[in-house]
Amino acid sequence: MDLHISLTGGDLVAQIYRQVRDAIADGRLRPGERLPPSRELARTLAVSRNTVAAAYDRLTAEGLLTGRVGAGTFVAGTAPGRPRRAPRGVLAARPFWDTLPDPVEAAPVRYDFRVGAPDASLFPLQTWRRLVSQSLRSHEIPSGYADPSGHSGLRAAIARHLGIARSVRAAAEDVLVTQGAQQALDLVGRVLVEPGACVAVEEPGYPPARRLLASLGARVTGVPVDDEGIVVDRIPGAARLVYVTPSHQFPLGTPMSPARRAALLEWAGRRDAVIVEDDYDSEFRFAGRPLDPLQSLDRAGRVIYIGSFSKTLLPMLRLGFLIAPAAPRPALLKAKQLTDWHGDLTTQAALARFLDEGLLTRHVRKATREYAARHELIVRTLEREFGDWLQLVPSAAGLHVCARSVVDTSALHAPGVAFDRLHTYYSDSPPEQGLALGYGAVSPDGIVAGLRLLRDAFRAAGGPGSR
Repeated sequence: MDLHISLTGGDLVAQIYRQVRDAIADGRLRPGERLPPSRELARTLAVSRNTVAAAYDRLTAEGLLTGRVGAGTFVAGTAPGRPRRAPRGVLAARPFWDTLPDPVEAAPVRYDFRVGAPDASLFPLQTWRRLVSQSLRSHEIPSGYADPSGHSGLRAAIARHLGIARSVRAAAEDVLVTQGAQQALDLVGRVLVEPGACVAVEEPGYPPARRLLASLGARVTGVPVDDEGIVVDRIPGAARLVYVTPSHQFPLGTPMSPARRAALLEWAGRRDAVIVEDDYDSEFRFAGRPLDPLQSLDRAGRVIYIGSFSKTLLPMLRLGFLIAPAAPRPALLKAKQLTDWHGDLTTQAALARFLDEGLLTRHVRKATREYAARHELIVRTLEREFGDWLQLVPSAAGLHVCARSVVDTSALHAPGVAFDRLHTYYSDSPPEQGLALGYGAVSPDGIVAGLRLLRDAFRAAGGPGSR
């Protein structure tokens, strides 16, 4: 290893001794780790070998190092002390960031009904491993920085796939590959939203989208959603961007009606506004005919279509896309280059093959059958056993269901069961009580057992049907 030691004159043995000792104490050198040979370290530090050997001998005498004949010098099996930390300092972030919740990794629970997680066991791991290996062997990966818009084969494959599966109008040059839908929205906000500008989001809606736009300096206004989608008449006249989830409203799950889609497009044209359409999990549809995306209905170039493969495959792949009209595309490409230049081309090349070989279509069909069975099970159970507390919002797609509640769910607790509360998706208007229950990360047996515990929690909370 390369061990950094700084010598400033004086007692060189003591300086080497102290810096190696400190590296062991704070965990930079771990127990069992091999140190550079004394001859090599001496050459690096431009000192005599005897100087390094004397420092090593002192550390060995104190039990911090141990020598193995023919193998070298190693850190002894001593537990490290407190790791070094960067100084706290006096730098302060903008006050906005103090208003956001801390990022905390979701703790595993026995029955996980949290929204947004697919079933990792359905992911075709063996196939994916083969495709990644092919990408690494194919010499497709450049040695330098690549096109910020993403792997050319993947862009073409995404355009073909969305054209067939979702009737999206796009060619390869219209596609920009991103690290998920959240980065796509970030790029749109950077390019189109001036600080202080008014933007509109659905209420209830997706909190990360609201927070991201606010972080860019936008004035974010929630707009009510009814059974047909966002209430267009309630969108502020000053809004220059509207973020919507028309295929499967998040979190309620209802699709935007054709009449409301037409009204939103007409509003955007009249107000010279842009619509960001987030099509986050519409691939999983269990009943009814899918409606055309806003993007395919748009004739004026006002809709930016974003999505990801986080639900169809896995969030850890960090693969998403945006499809934009020609006018803002050069600026979006520049923003992508400024933020992270480009994503992992090995993964992008693998996904291109996955799409071109028809493997995503096959995977989605298989996953849809599994999710449809879970959707039916959770809906049937909620309707049969939770009627006194919950009213389901009709939904025939996606990976979660939503239910309004006649009792306060803000403090509802069921040991071993994780779920999302409806009121957390509101910001500006008085929130509704209820639950959002995902079924991507919980098995059918887990659904039955987890809902049984949730039913007990409702009974304990009181209200109708508790006796």
